[in-house]
Amino acid sequence: MLDLKNVSTSIQGTPILRDVTLNVGKGQMIGLIGRNGAGKTTLNKTIMGILKPTAGSVIIDDHDMTKVGAHERAKLKVGFMPEDRRLIPSLTVEENILIPAWANDIHEAQARLAWIYELMPEVEGFASRKALQLSGGQQKLVALARSLMTGVHILLLDEPFEGVAPALSRRLLEVIKTLKDEGLSVLLSESDYTHSADLVDKVYLIERGAVREETKN
Repeated sequence: MLDLKNVSTSIQGTPILRDVTLNVGKGQMIGLIGRNGAGKTTLNKTIMGILKPTAGSVIIDDHDMTKVGAHERAKLKVGFMPEDRRLIPSLTVEENILIPAWANDIHEAQARLAWIYELMPEVEGFASRKALQLSGGQQKLVALARSLMTGVHILLLDEPFEGVAPALSRRLLEVIKTLKDEGLSVLLSESDYTHSADLVDKVYLIERGAVREETKN
C-alpha cells in the first residue's frame, strides 16, 4: 500500500531524511520509532506531499505520488493525524471532522461520519462543542476522527499518544486496534514502544533522519 524508496528530504537546504526505504503492506500496522527531532514528522509530511523529497520515490497504492500535490492523497483514501492536532478552534467538533469532506468533495461524507461516530461514540457526544472547549486528549480523538474522513485505506498517525492522559491513551489504543482489525494499513509514529509493542507487525527505527528495520522478538 505504501512504499518509500531511497527518500531524502531537506528543509530550507538542511538534510532531514537520508535515503529512507520503508514499506507498509495492505492491512499492516507498522511502527516508526524515534526520539523527538529524529525525523518522524518530516517523514509523514513527505508521504503526504506537504514536503517534497529531494531524492527517491513515494509510491501509494501503486501510484507514484513523489511530485503530486498533497490534496491528491485524499483520492487514494489516505488520512493523516498530525502530532499537534491542527484543529480549528472556532469550529465545532463535527465541522472539524467534515473539513476534509468539504475540501475534497467527498459525496459519502455522511456515511463516513456515521461510521466514525459508531467507532468513537464519545466524539459524537461532544460533536456540537467548539474544538477549543476540549481537553488535549479529546482533541486527539477528534484529530483521529478527522483523519478517518479520508483515511479509509491508509492512515498516518504522528505521535497519537503524546501528551494524552493514560485513560484516553488506552481509549485511543482501542480505536487504533479496531482500525487494524478492519484492515486499514497504518503507519504509527512514536518515541518509544510503550503503546504499540503488541500491535505493530513490523518496526522501523529512525535516528537523525535515517531508517532501519528492527526485527521484532
